[in-house]
Amino acid sequence: MREAMAELGDWYRRGIPFALCTVVDTWSSAPRPPGAIMAVNAAGEAVGSVSGGCVEAAVYEAGREVLSSGLPRQEHYGIADDDAFSVGLTCGGLIDVFVERVSAETFPALTEVFASVEAREPVAVATVVAGDGRVGARLVIWPDRVTGSLGNDPLDHAVTDDARGMLAAGRTGVLTFGPGGERRLDDVRVFICSYAPPPRLLVFGAIDFAAAVARIGKFLGYHVTVCDARPVFATAKRFPDADDVVVDWPHRFLSETVVDERTAICVLTHDPKFDVPLLKLAVRTPAAYIGVMGSRRTHDDRMARLREENVSEADLARLSSPIGLDLGGRTPEETAVAIAAEIIALTWNGTGARLSTIKSAIHR
Repeated sequence: MREAMAELGDWYRRGIPFALCTVVDTWSSAPRPPGAIMAVNAAGEAVGSVSGGCVEAAVYEAGREVLSSGLPRQEHYGIADDDAFSVGLTCGGLIDVFVERVSAETFPALTEVFASVEAREPVAVATVVAGDGRVGARLVIWPDRVTGSLGNDPLDHAVTDDARGMLAAGRTGVLTFGPGGERRLDDVRVFICSYAPPPRLLVFGAIDFAAAVARIGKFLGYHVTVCDARPVFATAKRFPDADDVVVDWPHRFLSETVVDERTAICVLTHDPKFDVPLLKLAVRTPAAYIGVMGSRRTHDDRMARLREENVSEADLARLSSPIGLDLGGRTPEETAVAIAAEIIALTWNGTGARLSTIKSAIHR
């Protein structure tokens, strides 16, 4: 919903009801992940996409029907017969799409959700998509408060606890519960859509490669910070795609900023006086990725210096050094693509191999 928030917010404020069609589960090579949406209003306008084109027409019609009836329902799409183009996903995937009518009456907290997303405040929306006559019931969950109900306090408490865990990890997906919140039962299916703040990309070293990395990081949805101790280089003009440009010693900035399990750190300084104290701290953070630029000679020297600083072998193994995948590129932009590719591969357990040479699933 994040990508269509401007249009949906406009419809909602103007009192225009719309059908919200949300991907809640996927199998095989489904083209869009859980949380992808399409919305359809009474005028026939549509925004968003749930499949990249494969089943958009069918979802559009389901949205129009639910908008008219007001009755939420879940639709399942996949290759169901010989005519895949008309009834299924030509890529071979399967998706479940939950379709509901949204208005100020059915979703009174939507304005608060929009405000939280805009303010980068974590918020999760938990919706019953199947089970026990509660379909469409909803909880909106923040780290410190909750509004709405799924029908009873035990279920509300169980879903709230689990949704906060998913929100902290930035995860979206379906959870199952018993009617009273029992976690080992599957009578009630609840879709948790997490709107966590964008993950952070911390880029150290205000060089031309950093500008390219900042640009592609922003494109991938990261909140990008560029940090360098040299004020003549660390300027907003040189890094227009960065959300923040910080003039500070890298290790000092890292010690004072928030680093979580979704943070990616790119160290592009390749200067020991910056690298060594910075990396000593970086390997002790929960960062998902720590990449370090430099030649193999620089890498060997850097590792020796870190060992002299008593950095353990386990911590050294966390470093992606030299940084990036072997794409053969040379320019700052090509190098940034190689770095981004490595981050994506590690995030989704990809191999980095050409898809034409492997037989495993395309989407994990």
